[in-house]
Amino acid sequence: MRRRIQRLACVALSFSMLTVTLSGCRAQEAPAEKVTTEIQIPISLSVDPTTGKKGDEDLVTAFNEEYSGKYHLDVTWVLETEDERRRSLKVKNATDQLPAVLTDVRTVPSFYRLLIDDHRIEDLSEEIANDPEWQQIIEPVVMDNTKDSDGNLYLAPISSGAFTCSGMFYNTELFAKAGIESFPATWDEFFKDCDLLKASGITPLALHTEGTGWAPMLIATAKMGETEEGRALMNQIFPSTYESESFEDLAQTLKKLFSYASDDCFNTDFDSAYEKFFSGQAAMIPNGYWMIESIPSDFKNKTRFSAFPGNVLIASPETFGWAITACYSDEIKKGALEFLKFRAKRSQDDKRKFLTLGGSTLAEQDYIKAYLNSPYIMKNYQTLWNSNLQEKIIPADLPDLARGKISTHDFVLDCNKSIAEFKEK
Repeated sequence: MRRRIQRLACVALSFSMLTVTLSGCRAQEAPAEKVTTEIQIPISLSVDPTTGKKGDEDLVTAFNEEYSGKYHLDVTWVLETEDERRRSLKVKNATDQLPAVLTDVRTVPSFYRLLIDDHRIEDLSEEIANDPEWQQIIEPVVMDNTKDSDGNLYLAPISSGAFTCSGMFYNTELFAKAGIESFPATWDEFFKDCDLLKASGITPLALHTEGTGWAPMLIATAKMGETEEGRALMNQIFPSTYESESFEDLAQTLKKLFSYASDDCFNTDFDSAYEKFFSGQAAMIPNGYWMIESIPSDFKNKTRFSAFPGNVLIASPETFGWAITACYSDEIKKGALEFLKFRAKRSQDDKRKFLTLGGSTLAEQDYIKAYLNSPYIMKNYQTLWNSNLQEKIIPADLPDLARGKISTHDFVLDCNKSIAEFKEK
């Protein structure tokens, strides 16, 4: 599984680029030089810019071997950060050059909505509904969360939510230097430990402000799980208002979190936070299971994983759904559908092996324990809140909020203004 570290990070293109009117949806065939007896299925996958590892390479190899002579995934391996990859996909959409299979498009709400409104991706509802085997391997909660607000299914779901949870990674060596023996169980203990780390000359948190503010927003939204009001807000899709006590608390938490981060964290993206953590300059970083495979070898024995304080995990199985681009021949789209079913079956097998074998690294073992320890599962804000708030307000306001240039109430009001702007679009 690839390192979806900016999973959730969004890059702002000009509005005209995002809303370009396409002249039509022409049927695309595989490039002439690729034509063989096999149907070529174009797909773009990332190469981790930090480790050089090709994301989902094992999945691609397994599919191409099983369907040899019939279908072949024609992969373009892209050495880009997640922000750069998403920027590239937006440009390809505008120029009608998208690959046949689109990965992780729901992590950028405005782009996902644009694809649906412009009929650029297929509704897969009927195909999956008419395939009992496919339906059976998808956990009901994953299926429900992946469906769009219109009831259609534009994303082929991953089969299980087991690999989709986020919590906190921490450095045991830095904890030990501050006299901390284990990860804090409560939020009061968490902030006390941050104070201990800071007093020991250690930066407690690796944070950033660009994109959708993934790292600080993970922590702040997880803390909303302390109250019933906070949990209720995190179950709403496109809330009608952000003016509430729990959202004021979120703003307060965000401001406090940045007091435990380095001074150079502003106007940086998740890659910078990742480098800060894995260079030993920060003690904690929030992220999901997918980062485990990107832990450098010299950090494997000192990097651990925990649920957030209060036994909270944040899950986002819907962001792992992959789409089929509409502008391809029926042959290619049929092959893409076979691949997405193959992916779902393989992820179910991977879950069984993973939970049975218990993980090969300390962080994996920690993750399994956290997942099986009856955590409270919260939804990912990236799938709940409007794109204006995520892609404009958050990256613009977080630095000002942290530096005291705007108040927490100003932050809430700006978030609330995003609702009307989003509806206008």
